[in-house]
Amino acid sequence: MNMLITGSSGLIGSEAVRFFDQQGQSTYGIDNNLRQYFFGPGGDTTWNLQNLAASTRRFEHHAIDIRDRQSILDFYASHRIDATIHCAAQPSHDLAAKMPFDDFETNATGTLNLLEAARRHAPESPFVFMSTNKVYGDAPNDLPLKELPTRWEYADGRDGISEDMRIDRSKHSLFGASKLAADILVQEYGRYFGMPTVCLRGGCLTGPAHSGVELHGFLSYLVKVAINDGEYKIFGYKGKQVRDNIHSHDVIMAMHELIKKPRSAEVYNLGGGRENSISILEAIDTLEKMLGRKLNRSYVETNRSGDHICYISDLSKLKSHYPGWSVTRKLPDILEEMVRVETDRHSKNAQ
Repeated sequence: MNMLITGSSGLIGSEAVRFFDQQGQSTYGIDNNLRQYFFGPGGDTTWNLQNLAASTRRFEHHAIDIRDRQSILDFYASHRIDATIHCAAQPSHDLAAKMPFDDFETNATGTLNLLEAARRHAPESPFVFMSTNKVYGDAPNDLPLKELPTRWEYADGRDGISEDMRIDRSKHSLFGASKLAADILVQEYGRYFGMPTVCLRGGCLTGPAHSGVELHGFLSYLVKVAINDGEYKIFGYKGKQVRDNIHSHDVIMAMHELIKKPRSAEVYNLGGGRENSISILEAIDTLEKMLGRKLNRSYVETNRSGDHICYISDLSKLKSHYPGWSVTRKLPDILEEMVRVETDRHSKNAQ
């Protein structure tokens, strides 16, 4: 098979490249390091691209901007594509408000370019879109919550957020709106044209390959700050806001199952679930115990606009459709791996 992976130098894209290369598949990566433009030097993914080039055998990199419609159409026309994994995105709430055209053109128009190219040249090939739980906006905040000593929790005892959560009448941030537009487009190409498309509405995707920054990548950025003796800012909700974290490996395993048995116009929530949920306060406490020292932190009373207070993914639909998939990387192991890798990076940079 020939796999096309957009955002191939990012967290999920690079994990996909490595996995499918190990499976003996040829992988075409599309990534023009737009993340560096968005986030500056801290978002630069060149190091990850270099690692891929050194560690893979069937990977071919293309520095194409997904906003460049003709280049995308030409690429699909000149290559046989057996499956598309679309991970490229502008991923930050805060940046979207500062650069709305860049955000929408990357997230929505870029996705449309890929979908239309796939429809014209690979209409029967699975198209897996890395969407986001931000398509629900802040609607999850309307659920009754209870305050516990270190976290917020669902007052009704629910296991998490399911796919029937509403996507309208809520504040999304411009990022959430552009990703929702892309999400609906992916569904529509499945329903209207009968293509095998699927949206994975990700929670907190994480892992050691994440180039976390303050505006994106909660766990990765927290570990980076801790190892490098920086200051971590907590924005609102008393630091008790909850996220469920999923390792990039388990995301790719889900994608692998979807590609093997594709469905049309399907949507799934994808996160670490309840077992891998953690609040900011709990994450800080865990890291402090692992490192044996206190972290520098400060508190900003105002929360980020549209931010979720408590978000845990209900994985029951995905597991029912694909019983061979499960979350295999537990949160303590994820944190230990991230600390080990970031410590090694810090030591090398200090030399």
